[in-house]
Amino acid sequence: MGEQAILKKKSKFDKRLIAVIMPLAWPTILEQALQTVVQFIDSAMVGRLSANASAAVGLTQTVTWLLNGLFFAAGVGFLAVISRAIGAEDRDRAQQAAGQAVLAAVVMGLVIGVVGVSLSFVLPTWLGCAPEIRADATAYFLIINLPMLFRAAIILFGAVLRATGDMRHPMLVNALMNAINVVLNFFLIYPSRTMNVFGLEIPIWGAGMGVAGAATATALSYVIGGVLMTGLLIKSDRGVSPKREHLRPNREILKRCLQISLPNAGERTVVCLGSTVFTAMVASLGTVSLAAHSIAITAESAFYVPGYGFQAAATTLAGLTLGEGDRDKLDRMSETLLRITVFCMFISGLLLFLFPSALMSFFTKDPQVIAQGAVALRIVSVSEPFFAVTLSLEGVFNGVGDTKMPFVISLCSMWGVRILFTFLCVKVWGMGLTAVWMCMIADVITRSLCMYTRYRRGRWQDGLFDHSQAAHQ
Repeated sequence: MGEQAILKKKSKFDKRLIAVIMPLAWPTILEQALQTVVQFIDSAMVGRLSANASAAVGLTQTVTWLLNGLFFAAGVGFLAVISRAIGAEDRDRAQQAAGQAVLAAVVMGLVIGVVGVSLSFVLPTWLGCAPEIRADATAYFLIINLPMLFRAAIILFGAVLRATGDMRHPMLVNALMNAINVVLNFFLIYPSRTMNVFGLEIPIWGAGMGVAGAATATALSYVIGGVLMTGLLIKSDRGVSPKREHLRPNREILKRCLQISLPNAGERTVVCLGSTVFTAMVASLGTVSLAAHSIAITAESAFYVPGYGFQAAATTLAGLTLGEGDRDKLDRMSETLLRITVFCMFISGLLLFLFPSALMSFFTKDPQVIAQGAVALRIVSVSEPFFAVTLSLEGVFNGVGDTKMPFVISLCSMWGVRILFTFLCVKVWGMGLTAVWMCMIADVITRSLCMYTRYRRGRWQDGLFDHSQAAHQ
């Protein structure tokens, strides 16, 4: 199909596909919502200890995100390969790929775990933390990295199950993990105390471990989640329960997974490092601006929940449809997902625009922080539909294994738009937080337009269906 023909083709929106999309999207939306709520509760529970405790936990978050990102990137590769095999009804290839996912989880879990544990003794110093929080920061990062093998199982085996269209079981495991984390926080962070419940004084046991208690609660929830996710994979009746013979390395499958995963890992690294530099420049604006920025970022994340749910559905459905070899269905599925995601995030953006001060007030009572954060949230609300385009199309591209161009787009947009213009605004022109967030939405809109242009031109489909059958032979 020529480029001009693709540009001129009629809308492929198909409302009948909503019944296929929603059962895959809602478990992930609920999972993301629960994780966001628990993140808020977790931060509040640690924050009750002291500002130093919050700083110790938050110091290494970017590195934790980067390490987890390597597992998620690998998961994208296995999800794309397995969903295509299942769509093509190639059960043996799906099981072989699942076996390779088990090998990857073991190797990556052990290697990244050793790296994480080793870094824990030097990372806080490298990041320039204050001496008074160094011990807590080291203990926190060390403890959460000890069960890295289980973290690998949660992410990679969850991706394998999602590749089959099973979104519900990974959601239930993650929901249980979150609940366990909150309950253990309650008992491990604080010392023994007495609580007043309806006039009754009830003694509550507590370990009084502080920051180390929060880390231990997180680590134990990883262990439980990893064991449960492994059990679900072994007991799966969707054609991905790996047999012993599938646990030998398969060069062809591993090579294909790497071809998909490496650009995705590069994209995550680019965004992570860019976000670190971006935050450092915001920090130079002063404490109030940094607090407003940090809280606004946290508040805004709650409004991404629908987008990430539909992105997960898009990845699975694109892979399954590619395996079926149905180009028209892939077009209809992609367009339908795109429009639903944009509509949902337009609504969330509208709420963000209408109630920014109320949202900021939930996290802080400082009037200066609320005022600056409210302006930032109003600005970013405009970009929510654009971010929806990026999320949904990235899901489609990941599902068909097209991860190179999204990596290039993210690299150019993050560093060529957000970082460059934030540097000019802050360091050269002496502008404030409002200008910084304008640079951020310029990055979001640029990335969205580039992704949409690539989608409309159709070049991402070149060769997909010509080689879809050969991929399973």
